[in-house]
Amino acid sequence: MIECIVQNARDAKNAEKLGVTRLELVSAIELGGLTPTYGNFKSVIDSVQIPVQVMIRPHDYGFIYNQDDKEVMKKDIFLLHEMEHHRIVVGALNENKTIDTNFLDDLFKEFPKLNVTFHRAFDEVEDQTEAYHTLTAYRENIKRILTSGGADNCVGGADALMELVQLQHKLQGPNILPGSGLNVNNIQTLHNTIQADEYHFGSGVRRNFSFEECIDKDKVEEIKNILG
Repeated sequence: MIECIVQNARDAKNAEKLGVTRLELVSAIELGGLTPTYGNFKSVIDSVQIPVQVMIRPHDYGFIYNQDDKEVMKKDIFLLHEMEHHRIVVGALNENKTIDTNFLDDLFKEFPKLNVTFHRAFDEVEDQTEAYHTLTAYRENIKRILTSGGADNCVGGADALMELVQLQHKLQGPNILPGSGLNVNNIQTLHNTIQADEYHFGSGVRRNFSFEECIDKDKVEEIKNILG
């Protein structure tokens, strides 16, 4: 499973054509990815057949959200819900850097069909093992966790990612989705260590490693061959 970041319908259609198997739709990638506009996510969802996980993140200053933030997030999710689209990317923490389970309880009570990627807020928790156990309780909705193993990127977090994948298999919990810093030059070595079932790519599959450039067909093909 190869997931790629996209920001618009043209990007999404190109990614699908090149054999990408799932998309993460964001806006403002320079800020780490924020919620796209209604017009943007509708055009993307209508233009491709592969799964699209839509980022729900109202701002870029941390993952601790107040009640106003949470209401904004739920309004954005409601718009997707009205379109019968239930795939989102979301994450929230408490002040003590544990998982905000109150928000998750509220979210899944209101939107029980959600298919969630818990995003890299996971990389800011105090204890990833404890956080993984917490998220496993929500496995009916939280299908995967996007993480670099608590490091700046997957190269630095490779050993932690390997341990998380082992924990995933032990608990039969959400899939570990390694992301950050992955590219055609390091995926073979990292996969040999991590042994995840799916990987998340950003600029690493683009020409000149830039989001201003399109996804590179040769890079996607080589990654697909490496991952089998």
